[in-house]
Amino acid sequence: MPFSRTLASTLSFDHAVDLSSLPVRRHLPSHPFVERLRAAVPFDFFAVSGLDLDGYRFGSGHSIDTNVPPAYLDAYYGDGLLASDPFVKASSTATGVVIEQEIYKQDPPSERLLYLAHTFGVLNRTLFPIRRLSRIFGAVTFSRSTPFDREEIDFLGDISGTMHTIITKPIMERFAAQEMRLTDGELDCLRIASLGKTSEEIASACRYTTDTVNSYIKAATKKLSAKNRSHAIAEAIRRGLIE
Repeated sequence: MPFSRTLASTLSFDHAVDLSSLPVRRHLPSHPFVERLRAAVPFDFFAVSGLDLDGYRFGSGHSIDTNVPPAYLDAYYGDGLLASDPFVKASSTATGVVIEQEIYKQDPPSERLLYLAHTFGVLNRTLFPIRRLSRIFGAVTFSRSTPFDREEIDFLGDISGTMHTIITKPIMERFAAQEMRLTDGELDCLRIASLGKTSEEIASACRYTTDTVNSYIKAATKKLSAKNRSHAIAEAIRRGLIE
């Protein structure tokens, strides 16, 4: 069966030549980290949304890994509910945890959204925004039939950043450098620089001139929106571009 542009049931990305050819909604029925987390705090469904890349940040609907029933997602997106969902609207500017029932008290959902939620059991959504500095680029959402208590919310909040990193790591490792247009030379220089090497030492290892090394690192720093070489290295590690 061919892959759908909107839904995949595997984390194998061998079929995708670039990020734009990867299904935007990927069904993830099981994952070792998710199952360990579920043992600590029971939940029915989860969604890991957004990437720290232009065009794929949270709210665009262009990158979602989830175990939510595909039929729910098909109806949700098919009916254009992303644009009108009060929960999503509140989440896009959130400074902390977003709890569905609290949002609905101020901004009631549509009858269609309520119908889908109760039909598929996607209830009591609780979202944790994922940030880089002041910018929200991702989110981790949990839901279950009963509301999460405060202790559970605190725990999920503490672990949500780690979960986002783990679930999106295969995508970022495969496509982030390509999407950000980092060249092999720029990545090589950042990788060796992360070992504490000077420009001269990087040049010797890569057989570049020192001026070329400095140009590569300067270009990579700009592409990563970093302040300096050290910041660029940290950003490259955080985004999974280098180890």
